[in-house]
Amino acid sequence: MNFIEATALTKTYSPKRAAPVHALDGLDLGVPQGTVTALLGPNGAGKTTAVKVLTTLIRPDSGTAVIGGVDVLRYPERIRPTIGVSGQYAAVDENLTGFENLDMVGRLYHLGARASRARARELIELFDLTEAQNRPVKGFSGGMRRRIDLAGALVKRPQVLFLDEPTTGLDPRSRLGMWDVITTLVGEGTTVLLTTQYLEEADQLADSISVIDFGRVIARGTSDELKASSGGQRVEVNLVSSEDSESALEVLRRFGSSDPTVSDDGRELTVSADDGPMVLQRILAEFADLDIRLYDAGMRRPTLDEVFLRLTGHMASVEETSEKEKV
Repeated sequence: MNFIEATALTKTYSPKRAAPVHALDGLDLGVPQGTVTALLGPNGAGKTTAVKVLTTLIRPDSGTAVIGGVDVLRYPERIRPTIGVSGQYAAVDENLTGFENLDMVGRLYHLGARASRARARELIELFDLTEAQNRPVKGFSGGMRRRIDLAGALVKRPQVLFLDEPTTGLDPRSRLGMWDVITTLVGEGTTVLLTTQYLEEADQLADSISVIDFGRVIARGTSDELKASSGGQRVEVNLVSSEDSESALEVLRRFGSSDPTVSDDGRELTVSADDGPMVLQRILAEFADLDIRLYDAGMRRPTLDEVFLRLTGHMASVEETSEKEKV
């Protein structure tokens, strides 16, 4: 049974002197209790709008949304105490210290002075911010700000946590640290809805993924299922000489499951493969017989853009969809 259930959500914005923007266009979504569901999509696809509806910040034009059996649209005051939200931008007071920010959130929740301070200390330790807890947040790095913001969303120990692109702009170390915290929370029973542009992030954290584009879910499944839908694996080869390009292409066409792609200089070739390791072995054997020299060769999973190209017929470019994100 889904703890979060959204059905046929629609939301249209009508900017002045511009065509209407369908931010949500019949979005259906389900998140089982105690799991992570990722909404995967480019900027402007409708991810943030979906989160705003589910967190009672905006009302949809039509559709229904239920969290823990409670109608989000009819009883928003019953939903708010049960959820935590960490948006795209850290909602912190830069003039307060890290500890003071968390204590303030606790006071706003009416936890009382003693309980607020105790909870702030717990979260400072959980998020590895002990050394920085008495420093003003304006001196924090981007990763530290994101951690304080997420900690603030957990002050009330929410049943459901909404994370809207929580690691955008973070360095790899900070991103890994955030992943560890999220994994710990889910292990303790928290239900998480995560929006992200990163297939790797969804792969690492999510039990299930819903791919969203133009305000609706266009595919759902596990990370492996989505990658398989885009051709499984990619075999890539880097030739020493572009003069071998035509011969190499013929080999890739015979063993791959799609038409190969080739770089402008004719030296980097890629082909989809249903059984990557076996196909790579056969290609390398053929190259050896034909005396085609390589700088390197290997396999990789599809990128986010490749998944979107397969599912939608267009690349998931930020430029193409950025106008939706502004409304």
